[in-house]
Amino acid sequence: MSAEQRLTFRPDSQLTEVMRLRVQSLQQRGQKRQDGERLLRPHEAVYRLDFSQQALSFSHWGVRLAQAGRLTVTATSQHWTPDLTHLMTRQLLEPAGVFWRAPGDSPDAPIQCYEADAQEFGERIAELAKVRKAMFFLFAFDEGCSPDNIDCSITFRVDK
Repeated sequence: MSAEQRLTFRPDSQLTEVMRLRVQSLQQRGQKRQDGERLLRPHEAVYRLDFSQQALSFSHWGVRLAQAGRLTVTATSQHWTPDLTHLMTRQLLEPAGVFWRAPGDSPDAPIQCYEADAQEFGERIAELAKVRKAMFFLFAFDEGCSPDNIDCSITFRVDK
């Protein structure tokens, strides 16, 4: 049986702040974003995954929403270097992972998601892990979801 590795998405508050300052700076100067630039929206934050191993196969998602809401997780491509360039829309990967809990769902009900997209998204992350030590993600919090009431991880099988 192969070993599993569970990685928890961690907020990157420094990168989130840098991206928020970019938006604020453009607004204060009355300037527009660069053509194709993807600005951080108020309900979004940057999260990251750090890979200690690179030979991974996607196993499953571990998403917990403490209350009703929607979490959308979008990966950035390996071509985005946040310390050197602004995020461009072409550097956002599809599909995104969309997870939600509907109002009235019991607390022990499983989180809902678009299963085929979530599977493909997880497999794509495993592929990118082969060439990256870290990956960045945009987390969008909607419909009552917030950073304080989520727990999001991804589990991989470690390939020998």
